[in-house]
Amino acid sequence: MAKYDKYILLEPIEKDQWAPSIHVCGHKECYGAALPEFPVDLRFRFIKEPFVMLDKPHTHEVDELLFVLGSNLANFFDFDAEIEIYLGEEQEKHLIDTTAIIYVPKGLAHGPLIIKRVGKPFLWGHILFAPTYYRQTKEHEIEMRPHSGPYTDAEKRLLRGR
Repeated sequence: MAKYDKYILLEPIEKDQWAPSIHVCGHKECYGAALPEFPVDLRFRFIKEPFVMLDKPHTHEVDELLFVLGSNLANFFDFDAEIEIYLGEEQEKHLIDTTAIIYVPKGLAHGPLIIKRVGKPFLWGHILFAPTYYRQTKEHEIEMRPHSGPYTDAEKRLLRGR
């Protein structure tokens, strides 16, 4: 093993409740790829169909960035979907129907988050500036994101189309 192999993450894929995801975090049970003391939780999902990603508002004690990108690698702006996101205590509704980056400052309530329509698959991602994903509800309950576990080698081959 070379000295810096630990910094190269090959196929950091994790089972997710909605879709396979690319995931890296600093939590030891990060099944995608755990990097000890990595300061953020980063995840990308390939979204193919409508669903409710978040059903109620929550906050974080750190900042978060949300990414919505068209899946055409030659043109990230080739986007055909509609997403509703609600921001603030007053639940201000926003319709996202184009490539976007959404900054969620620490303490800002966000959610529900609803994937309303998917004309073309797209890439959803977040960077939470904490070693593992968690959220806090209005009732001050802390919820850790459930980890669904790693894929087997056979499942990874199927995902890659091999």
